[in-house]
Parts: sequence; structure tokens; C-alpha cells
Amino acid sequence: MAVGRSKQIQEILARHNASKKCGGMEARRAHGGSFQVQAEVKRESGSSDDTEAKGSGSNPFRHLEKSAVLQEARIFNETPINPRRCLHILTKILYLLNQGEHFGTMEATEAFFAMTRLFQSNDQTLRRMCYLTIKEMATISEDVIIVTSSLTKDMTGKEDVYRGPAIRALCRITDGTMLQAIERYMKQAIVDKVSSVSSSALVSSLYHALGVLYHLKKNDRLAVSKMLNKFTKSSLKSQFAYCMLIRIASRLLKENEEGHESPLFDFIESCLRNKHEMVIYEAASAIIHLPNCTARELAPAVSVLQLFCSSPKPALRYAAVRTLNKVAMKHPSAVTACNLDLENLITDSNRSIATLAITTLLKTGSESSVDRLMKQISSFVSEISDEFKVVVVQAISALCQKYPRKHSVMMTFLSNMLRDDGGFEYKRAIVDCIISIVEENPEGKEAGLAHLCEFIEDCEHTVLATKILHLLGKEGPRTPVPSKYIRFIFNRVVLENEAVRAAAVSALAKFGAQNENLLPSILVLLQRCMMDTDDEVRDRATFYLNVLQQRQMALNATYIFNGLTVSVPGMEKALHQYTLEPSEKPFDMKSIPLAMAPVFEQKAEITLVATKPEKVAPSRQDIFQEQLAAIPEFMDLGPLFKSSEPVQLTEAETEYFVRCIKHMFTNHIVFQFDCTNTLNDQLLEKVTVQVEPSDSYEVLCCIPAPSLSYNQPGICYTLVRLPDDDSTAVAGTFSCTMKFTVRDCDPDTGVPAEEGYDDEYVLEDLEVTVSDHIQKVLKPNFAAAWEEVGDTFEKEETFALSSTKTLEEAVNNIITFLGMQPCERSDKVPENKNSHSLYLAGVYRGGYDLLVRSRLALADGVTMQAIVNQSLTMTYPRENTKKFINRVRMGDNMPPSLRSCR
Repeated sequence: MAVGRSKQIQEILARHNASKKCGGMEARRAHGGSFQVQAEVKRESGSSDDTEAKGSGSNPFRHLEKSAVLQEARIFNETPINPRRCLHILTKILYLLNQGEHFGTMEATEAFFAMTRLFQSNDQTLRRMCYLTIKEMATISEDVIIVTSSLTKDMTGKEDVYRGPAIRALCRITDGTMLQAIERYMKQAIVDKVSSVSSSALVSSLYHALGVLYHLKKNDRLAVSKMLNKFTKSSLKSQFAYCMLIRIASRLLKENEEGHESPLFDFIESCLRNKHEMVIYEAASAIIHLPNCTARELAPAVSVLQLFCSSPKPALRYAAVRTLNKVAMKHPSAVTACNLDLENLITDSNRSIATLAITTLLKTGSESSVDRLMKQISSFVSEISDEFKVVVVQAISALCQKYPRKHSVMMTFLSNMLRDDGGFEYKRAIVDCIISIVEENPEGKEAGLAHLCEFIEDCEHTVLATKILHLLGKEGPRTPVPSKYIRFIFNRVVLENEAVRAAAVSALAKFGAQNENLLPSILVLLQRCMMDTDDEVRDRATFYLNVLQQRQMALNATYIFNGLTVSVPGMEKALHQYTLEPSEKPFDMKSIPLAMAPVFEQKAEITLVATKPEKVAPSRQDIFQEQLAAIPEFMDLGPLFKSSEPVQLTEAETEYFVRCIKHMFTNHIVFQFDCTNTLNDQLLEKVTVQVEPSDSYEVLCCIPAPSLSYNQPGICYTLVRLPDDDSTAVAGTFSCTMKFTVRDCDPDTGVPAEEGYDDEYVLEDLEVTVSDHIQKVLKPNFAAAWEEVGDTFEKEETFALSSTKTLEEAVNNIITFLGMQPCERSDKVPENKNSHSLYLAGVYRGGYDLLVRSRLALADGVTMQAIVNQSLTMTYPRENTKKFINRVRMGDNMPPSLRSCR
């Protein structure tokens, strides 16, 4: 879309320049003079004479800044209007929009309002550029409706050159309330004798029939299935209709989780043999994006994309290699057959295609080809944009995980890229890649830390400097010679801004806490930091100095190694509430919800263009906490400890779809039942889910959902008290029955009958497991945390996991059953190892630390020696604590693979 829009802008500018050239010197003076415009373009490009001498390939808008362009847009308010300068500024705005630059609502609205004054000019090129700008800014500006009268005037005017573009722009900003006002004009335009006007009206106001049918029936799966069966068996004339049909079929396959045996999959696969390239690519893309697709099912789509790699059309080559790049992330072996074609694309004149080709080869190539590919990347990496450099870096990161023994070659390449010029996103990608190598590959730790230390000596990005300092504080003390990093860290205290100085102080404290021989020097440096001009830096230095002077490992673990495990937004809200009303009781940290443990996932898809910055959204836990606190019956339950993932209690195809989320509090469980009525001839009222627990649980109340209309979800709650006499009752099974009042209704009108009748629907049993009572927390320094907890409540047992055949399977089963967070990357089992140590950390409901150190050995099965350790602050009696550990040991509600075979 951006390429097409840029070509359209260039054509308008070319016609504009030609018309002005014919206008003579008088026209030049009226529009500011051609020499002035050329000088302005040259200044905006920021390029040197040498760069311009290279030819027309240079981009005059490469170094545009949004703030400067918006400042220039104030010229729109000047009188008289200068069409040439205004046209140039509008071109800059459109360029920034199509490059993915984010415009704030206020910024876009101010520029839009100023642009509307340009309708006073009669310059045709400027007017048409205004139409393009209106269409681009329609979704980000407020009150765009103010130009309706101007567009309507142009649409009904006598100038045919205005009428078509005005119609297209008007339809872009029209909402439902304006349809009746412009309907008459659109009908007249459709039958207009000017072809450009009638075409504009047609493409702006009509939808494809297939799209309309799907939009009407998309909420009824059966109706959509019937529609697909009808059209897949008939021959469609339009290639666009085929593409739409493929997308609908693909969406239905994803929703129903059907495999390659489905008739819809056969239809999509048959479209690979269509005569239109658009349809072939759409079918290949649909197959590749289906979940749980095997390599054999991908083979036909990959073969088609392989043919596209040798196409003379650059668009097809780009589409093919970009899609193969996505396939290589999950199924690299399926793309191996295309390696020869991909190697031919490395020398493609289009650098975007060449970059994607070589990054795909990095994912599919063998270990022996790494050196050759890295040399080929070095030959052209300086010629591509930062966006594609990021793609290259991410591919190298994936390659490091695949072939860890090649880390030295890739580390050298990354360090060279780190020295080159580049933007923040590019530098961040390199730093993240080096950090991942340092954390996952012990052999590359010192080399990676050395490169990062060199980078922060001249780093202009505060975020990256603080991130590297945090890594140095975490990994540096564990190296053979930790003292060599002190100089780099303390240089940041002397030379950098406040945020970086504060991070450097924290890193110095970690070195002093873990290395006794460095402690005296660290104390001297922290004393110097106490004279800093910034409050935060002084406070950190004073705090860490006093903690380190105590020389107590428990204090170091609590206040230096392992930080707070509570939710920062939750703590802010709790502190605010505490300060509103005077209280004699001290603030209780256990009243704050725990922070969710970070999830480390590799990105499945790489974005090649700039995107809008994401807003910081509240966490899932915070949303549930706010929703439950608004219900009177739940106000006194205390802070929400944990919310489970949804558990389905019915099949997706049944009359009623019900799933449950378990909200765990200190002494209660709230079951949240999300219910959906899939019958269009029934209205359900007073919907509740009655649970029948074991003897030790007590159901306190049920909060019904008022009504459930067709396909409209509703929520009902059930509050259960945990056993008071047995604090370690961690597992149980609940029988569930949904009860409601049914009122029959007309499927077409939805009008219910006056009277209803009571009915019920039996759901699947609901289980509460050990993992529901434990919240994951990350302990960066597990050894220090273990020492901090002590051995007062320590329990050691040995298990025989006879049905488990590999260490990886045993590790995954243990983590899933206990619901705890693996620490120090102990969830990653090295290759060709017969033994492994697993470290887990969590918090038991009520806010009590729980640590597990497990040693695994592989023989005929897996033997596990587990040591469970709980904090001394546990308020339950010692016997109950032992009883809880014994329950885990004896396998209450434990899967067969983890049962004790003592």
C-alpha cells in the first residue's frame, strides 16, 4: 500500500511540476520559485553533495522528523496560500504516515484542521493532495467530519477532476449517521456520464457479494459452513472472490481445529493449481498459517512458493521469500529443499528480498554453512535499512540457539555491527542478541560482556545502558575475574545521566555482595556516590552501603539480589489507599498482589515496518482484581492471589459453552464461569453454576448472570471457603451443574415468550490442583534465596518416575504440576546429559516463599531427589507445613508420570 501511495504522490508531483514549468516565470514567483524548492528539498534530505551525485536513488525524505514537519504545517494558516510549499509539506506528512510514523491524536487533529484551510486554494494538484491526506488521516484525527461540506461541494461541482477523488475521500470518513445524507449523491454519481466519477462511486460504496454474505452469517458457524460448501463446489469467475473464500475457509479451519482431512483443506489445496497468481499465493499463505500443520501438509504450499522465488516479478519473489521465512521459524526442514533458490536470491537487486533470503537460509542451513553465510551478510549489510538489519540480527539470534558452538563467529559479527551507526531499535536488537548468548552460553559469557562494556563507553541510549549495567551486575560477579568490570561500571557513575548512574550504583552493590575480596573497594566507591547531585543515586548508594556493611547473606539476598515480587501497580494503588485514611497499623506488604513471572518467548513473527508504540496495558491479574473488588460479596476477601487459565467444562459444539477461571484468595476460591448460549431460540435467565465440593470445602454464595441471549457471553460466580481445619488441603474435585430459567424466543426476531421454565445442564467436573495455590516468582539468584529461607521447614524425598523416559519430559511435568517458576534457566536440559538440577521458586497462597531444588537422574526411568524449603515466616503450625509437603510427596491429584514409586 505504501509503495502504491508513493507512486501516486510522485505522479501528482510530476504533473504539478510540468504545469508550473509551462506557466513561466510569473508562476515560479507565485509559488516560491523552483530554486527555492530545490534548496528546501536538499536541506530536508540532509545528504551531502557526494550522496546526491550517486543518482536518483537517494531519498530526500530519509531524515525527516515528525516534530519539524508538524512545525512547518503551520504555513497552512498563512494568507495568501503558497501551493508549492504546502504541497511539499503534505508530501512529507504522507511520507511519514506511510513509513509507519506514529502521529498522536492531538498532533494529527491540529495538522488536519490546518490542512482544511487549503480548500480555499484553486490549485488542482494541491486539492488532490488534500484528498489523499484526508484518507490517510481519517482514522487518527478527531472531528474529520468537518470537511464533509467541502467534499460534498467538490463532489457535486462542475470540476470533474475533483469529483472522483472527493467521492473516495468522503466515503472514507463517512459513518453510519451520515449515510442517508449522502445516499442521493452517491446514486447520482454511480450513473454519472463521466467514467472516473462513476467508477469512484462504485468502488467506494459497493462490497463484494461474498463479503456481505459472510458478514451477515459470521456468527452462525453452520450457516458459514453451508455457504462455503455451496461456493467451493461451484466455479467462481472473480479471483478476488476466490481469495475471500480462501480466507473464510482458513478462518473456519482455525476455529474448528480441523486437520488436513477436512473438505475445506482440500479446497484450499486445490487453489494452489489456480491460473491466477494471487489465488495461488493466498492458498499457500493460508496453508502455512494453519495451526498444527505438519511438514507433509506444508509441502505443496512450499513447492509453489519455491516456483515464485524464480519469478521475474519482484512482488512475487518478495512474497515467496517472506512467507518461506515464516515457515522456517517452525518447520525449517520443510524449507530445506528451497535452499538453492534462496541462495540465488542473495544477489537479488532488491535488498529486501536478499535480506529475507539470507535470514531464511540462516534458519534452514547446516552448521557447516554458517561461516559462509556470515561472510555473505557482511558484504551487503551496510546497504540495507535499519528495519532489515533488525531482521538479520533476529535471525542470527535464532541461529545462536540452534548452533551454540558457533557463538564466537556470530559474536564477532554482532560486535562489528554494534560499532556501526544505527537507530535505537537496531542497537537494541543487537544488545538483546548478545545478552541471550551471554545468558545461555557459558563459553561466550566473557566475550559478550567485554563487547557490551565497550559499547556502553559511548552509548547514547539510556535504556540500553541501564539494561547492560543490570546484566553486568547479574553475570559479572560470577566470572573468573569480576574486578575487570568495575572500571566500566564506575565510569558510568562519573560520566552519565541520573538514570544510568543509579543503575551503575545497583550493579556495584551486586559485585560487593557476591565477592568478599572486592567488598572494601566497593564500599569506597559507594561512599563517593553518596555525594551525587541526584536524590535517587544518593539514596541507592546510602541504602546499599548500609546493607553491605552488615555482611549478612540473608540481607544481601533480600535487598540486593532478589527484589520485590509484588505487583508495582498494585503496590502503588495499595499505598495510595493507605495514605487516604489515617491508620495505626503498619502497611502490610502481603496485602499487595504478586507480580506475574515474566514469560520468555521467541517472537514468531518479525515486523518489517515501524509500528505504533503500544500503550502499557494493565495486567490480566490487575483486571480481575478490579472486576472482583466491584462485587459486594467479594470486597472483604483481601488481595487476589492468583487467577488460573480458563478450563473448558463443555465442548465447543454443545448447546451451552462454559469455561471456568479459578480466582484464588488467602482463604477463599472464587469460581468465575463464562457462559455462552449458542441456541438462537432460547433466552436463559438467572443462570448459576451449582458446585458440589468435598466435605472440607464450603460453598458460601452464588452470583447469577441475569440473562444469556443468543451468542452473548455472561458471567456468574460461585464463592467457596477453603477448609479452616486443614490449611494444606490443596486438591479437590467439584461436580458442576448449570441451572437457569429458559424462555423460548423467535429465532428471527429474538422476542422471548412471557413465561419460562426451569432447566439444568450437567457440566464436566472441575479440579483444584496444587498449582492453583502457588504463584510463580522469579529469583535471579536462587542460591542466595535458598540461604535466606533457611532449613527450618526443609523436607527431602526421593521419587521414581518410572513412566518418564527423558529428562526434558520430567522437567516439564514437574513444572506443570507444581506451577512454580524455573530459575537460572534450569528448565533447559543440556544435550547428552544423564543428570540435571532443577530450581523452582514460588509463593504459596498467603504470601509465603516456597523453593524446590530437584536433582534428576536418567536410567531406566527418571529418579528425582526433591528438597522443598519454605520461609520461616510461615504462620501455619510446623506439623501442617510438613503435612502439606507430604501431600505433594504422596501424589494427591498428581498425574501418573509424577506419582511416587517408593
